Amino acid sequence: MNTSPQATVLIVPGLRDHVEDHWQTHLERKLSAERKVVCVPPLEIEKLSCAARVSAIQRTIEGIDGPVLVVAHSGGVAMLMHWAQQHDTRAVQGALLAAPPDFESPLPAGYPTKDTLEANGWLPVPRRALSFRSIVAASTNDPLAKFDRVTQVASEWGSELVTVGAVGHLNPASGFGEWPMAERLIHSLEF
Repeated sequence: MNTSPQATVLIVPGLRDHVEDHWQTHLERKLSAERKVVCVPPLEIEKLSCAARVSAIQRTIEGIDGPVLVVAHSGGVAMLMHWAQQHDTRAVQGALLAAPPDFESPLPAGYPTKDTLEANGWLPVPRRALSFRSIVAASTNDPLAKFDRVTQVASEWGSELVTVGAVGHLNPASGFGEWPMAERLIHSLEF
């Protein structure tokens, strides 16, 4: 029988922070009824600074007692990769890494340019294997990352790759408010 404490779910949103109809927001509301859920707070200044985002993750994790399960989406995946290279990761039991973007290739209009991302410390995105279990949930038609690139980084991170179909960027613009599969993937990471 598992007697370890239930992990706190830490939600790490992408560069656009918390979006009302995003699956992470729905997940937070639903899981909060049964367990502790904490979100990395949005930044008021330095919104594109990778270092500021990594510091926000670290401060949030420092405020959590016990194990942590991370649920990161899009740019939040890149934030977590940078955090994992710079900090003690022992508190992290596992991570769901949904729709990681390919910041090393040009992004669609409306997103930061590669030069902007580089100037703000995002590049290169770390590729070293993670020290905790992880699942990369990848779309086959994500406009922010070609599937073969996501497959490559998932392998380099030592992550299990779960193909979720042709679901775009897995965000409200792609038709996702709720995403029930997220709960199943999170539960699969629990020991």
